[in-house]
Amino acid sequence: MEMDQNHTQERVFKEMVPREYRLAGLVFYCVIFLIGIVVNLTALWVFGMTTKRRTSVTIYMVNVAIVDLTFIVLLPFRMVYYGMDHWPFGDMFCRVSAALTVFYPCMALWLFALISADRYVAIVQPRHSKELKNVRKAVLSCVGVWVMTLGSTAPLLFTDDDPDRASNFTTCAKMRDIVHLRQDNPVNFVRLIFFFLVPICIMVGCYAIIVDNLIHGRTSRLKPKVKQKSVRIIVTLIVQVLVCFVPFHVCFVVLLLGDGGHEYSAWAAFTTFLMNLSTVLDIILYYIVSKQFQDRVISVILYRNYLRSVRRKSLHTGSVRSLSNLTSAVI
Repeated sequence: MEMDQNHTQERVFKEMVPREYRLAGLVFYCVIFLIGIVVNLTALWVFGMTTKRRTSVTIYMVNVAIVDLTFIVLLPFRMVYYGMDHWPFGDMFCRVSAALTVFYPCMALWLFALISADRYVAIVQPRHSKELKNVRKAVLSCVGVWVMTLGSTAPLLFTDDDPDRASNFTTCAKMRDIVHLRQDNPVNFVRLIFFFLVPICIMVGCYAIIVDNLIHGRTSRLKPKVKQKSVRIIVTLIVQVLVCFVPFHVCFVVLLLGDGGHEYSAWAAFTTFLMNLSTVLDIILYYIVSKQFQDRVISVILYRNYLRSVRRKSLHTGSVRSLSNLTSAVI
């Protein structure tokens, strides 16, 4: 019995993450955590707290920020794992982390699909925008996406064949242990179709129609700023999906269909890093969507320039008294 346990632990130690990948992962997750927390808390504050006029877009942005933060809060635990080369938080929390690794891209892609549909309505069907782009329908859409995504990933918390049950040594490198999910491959591929291919097809379809309308001048009634903003959102989402989510899902499929063992997969780790990068790249989406988010970010990052612009406006109006009051208030 003791020999079997020692053999199991020795096998697990051999399967551990190589040192160079652990160091790279530790640095990467630390950077993503610090930037992601600031970016998404700022977005949540701007879209959820300070925006006076609610729109369908602000509802989608709030949900994107919440999903990002839900995933980001787990990164410190992952950093501890990469630093210690051991998962000290128990099996159940490891399962939660693994389930969220699948939950996050599913949820993010469907939110991107909703944003794409919103842009489609704004450009191609502007006459019906008030009916289709109201806040109530946006909220119901987001609730529906949350429910179906949570329902599809919750079973991952209760998988029977878990490699960590064989010993008291919890590795929690679930992308490498994907081989243990192969017995549920029909469910895995249904999930991939519905939460990867379907939202991407919605995005591509919406964008193809939008581009066709822009090229053939069927959007002449729209303001140039609206067109420019929509095109920027389109490009941002397409690039983000191609860089962050497509490699992750391709790797996921290859590991599900492959016959490899438990060895560490550098490709799996790299595509997971790219998927995590999406929580930071959302700042581009926030920046394009909201002028208020731009103002908040600029006022924080470029505080001196912000004060200088305030003083310049005060001088331009010739209100010396207002400038004096402003200076007193800052002091």
